[in-house]
Amino acid sequence: QLHLVESGGGLVQPGGSLRLSCEASGSTLDTYEIGWFRQTPGKEREGVSCISRTSDITDYGNSVKGRFTISRDNAKNTVYLQMNSLKPEDTAVYYCAADWGPPLCSVGGTWSPDEFASWGQGTQVTVSS
Repeated sequence: QLHLVESGGGLVQPGGSLRLSCEASGSTLDTYEIGWFRQTPGKEREGVSCISRTSDITDYGNSVKGRFTISRDNAKNTVYLQMNSLKPEDTAVYYCAADWGPPLCSVGGTWSPDEFASWGQGTQVTVSS
């Protein structure tokens, strides 16, 4: 059974950078579609980025395009989210999610949290001066 653990969150000043990691155990991540989502209290979970199992397709939410980059290292069974030029509105708990089923990630697509079966516990990102 796939188990996901996020790390790399923390407190950063506006304009700063963080790299989140999502490390998998129990299965190899290269057979899964991967998504990063974020959530703040009282709001629905928001799609941040996704990457296809073959790594040839990536997509980003409009609010993070040009600032965030998703990547995967299959040798380390880990997916990363590099976050640059962080803004206070990026403050949230960030989750990685995975699904073994049909392709989910598409450019400009509507990859929904409901489509991902496996989730990590989340990591807090706070952007504040």
